[in-house]
Amino acid sequence: MMLVNIHKLILVALLALGLNPTQAQTQVWALQQCIDTAQVQNKNLQINRNYQALSEQKYREAKANLLPRITANADYKYFTNLPYQLLPLAAFNPEAPTGEFREAQFGVPHNINANLQLAIPLYNPQIYGAIESTQIAKELSELQLQKSEEQVYFEIANFYYNAQILQHQLTFLDSNLTNSNRLLGNIQLLQEHLLATGNDVDKIKLQTTQLKTQRETTRSKSQQILNSLKFMMGLSMEYDLEIDRNIIYTDQFSTSVSKTLDLKIVETQHRLLEVEQNTLSKSRFLPTVNLFATYGTTGFGYDKQPNSFLNFYPIGFAGIQLSYSLFNGTVTKRKINQKKIELENNALQHSLVSDQTSMQLENASLQKNVAKSTVETSTAQIQLAQSVYKQTLLQQKQGIANLTDVLLADNALREAQQGYLNAVVDYLKADLELKKLRNQLRTKN
Repeated sequence: MMLVNIHKLILVALLALGLNPTQAQTQVWALQQCIDTAQVQNKNLQINRNYQALSEQKYREAKANLLPRITANADYKYFTNLPYQLLPLAAFNPEAPTGEFREAQFGVPHNINANLQLAIPLYNPQIYGAIESTQIAKELSELQLQKSEEQVYFEIANFYYNAQILQHQLTFLDSNLTNSNRLLGNIQLLQEHLLATGNDVDKIKLQTTQLKTQRETTRSKSQQILNSLKFMMGLSMEYDLEIDRNIIYTDQFSTSVSKTLDLKIVETQHRLLEVEQNTLSKSRFLPTVNLFATYGTTGFGYDKQPNSFLNFYPIGFAGIQLSYSLFNGTVTKRKINQKKIELENNALQHSLVSDQTSMQLENASLQKNVAKSTVETSTAQIQLAQSVYKQTLLQQKQGIANLTDVLLADNALREAQQGYLNAVVDYLKADLELKKLRNQLRTKN
């Protein structure tokens, strides 16, 4: 299933990059296109997929310990001195006194052994425990991959929203700069008719210069954000990335709260610790049973004339081996005690993550509701501030309002614009956080 999903993502990425280079360079990237491309090309995700494949191989390795093992052995020995053995003299002479022995050398100088050994584990609690542990570890690796995908989604969405905000900020700055240039032209015209002072002109010039500097700074920040977005997507820095400027407010999603990935990871770790503890307990009180068999040949050779020879004789046997640990220095007991402490910490961590998630969920909901209301209010304030600015500018032309009134109206417009941008940022951050806490971050809208 995962391979099928990856193939789908690769197809989406190819379509996103486009077979036509010219068309690909001019397309507008939606948020979901950026996420789909990162699913394929993000190097952190590729590393975590390799870790998942590694955990699968470890699971298969643990299961492979149940298969029979066949070993081929061969050795050759040449004895420069044949081994000695002491024989009681009574074996040859019944009248010989007890306790007297005669040394004798047995065997021949050349010894050759070749055999096949078969070993089959009939019961081994450590092997079965390792199989269960690696199975849970594989599930844990899958959750870690999902966590990485969630983090990539979160970071890309964050960069994407920041880029949208900066685009809107640039739009506001361009509009404000146009207003400032228009006001500068009016003040310079009034100065020519001796209706304004040079100080008034300098004030507007200063404001215009500040707006230009702010616009260049914002453009630089926007490019930095886009570079970070391209890095997360696995695109080259030379790629001309253009995003959708329209900010989509997603209010409709399931209000049901499922377990977060953090909670699932903690619970899976708890299962893993329990299995490891049970395996240690079983290995402490239960034996291991193995079936073994050997079949081969043994050769004896003598190289002295006139009786030189090299003869081979078959050998074969089978049996069952039982191994039970009577005392291992309380090592297993200490390991079990360590697992008990780890389980206690895991239970505390589960409670901590659960409480923290509830708190963050409540705070994010409150922040989103406040930000939503602020966005609506700020939008109306921008329209009102624009109207006030236009009226004040018209009154200034008619001589009813002075330059200070115009600057105050212009400042009020900028504050309304900045308040709107801040509210949008808070809203999008809270929306992302809510999706994450409700385990809906990786679900396509």
